[in-house]
Amino acid sequence: MFRSLGALVGDLLVVILFVAIGFVQHGTPLTTENLFIVGWPFAVGVLLGHLAIRAWRAPFRIWPHGVFVWAITLATAMALRTLFSAGTEVSFVITTAIVTGVLMLGWRALALFLTRGERDAPTDRPATGTGTTGTGTTDPADETVS
Repeated sequence: MFRSLGALVGDLLVVILFVAIGFVQHGTPLTTENLFIVGWPFAVGVLLGHLAIRAWRAPFRIWPHGVFVWAITLATAMALRTLFSAGTEVSFVITTAIVTGVLMLGWRALALFLTRGERDAPTDRPATGTGTTGTGTTDPADETVS
């Protein structure tokens, strides 16, 4: 549960960082109100992306979870910005896609790298010696998910 919440917070922080960088680059005052006005379509996209892909199942996975959350975030944000006449020039869409893609997938790659020991560590389950459930089938708990 904490990883799922962490993934959601990580993506929302990416949105805030992206919006803040945009304000600094364009000389716009960095206020809470400005962050909210520009950032809310992206935040809605992040939430929708997490729900649509059910990101809590593998919150740090880059493919397909991270890629789909990023794509849904981008599409939702651009649709909402278009709906509210907030501007979706081609250069803005391209810049948004590149920067949010690098940041959203980049932090996931870092999280996967930092937690690799947890995935590679042997489990504390008692060994059965056969790897089967007794019915001749492999126990799904013995399979690793990459």
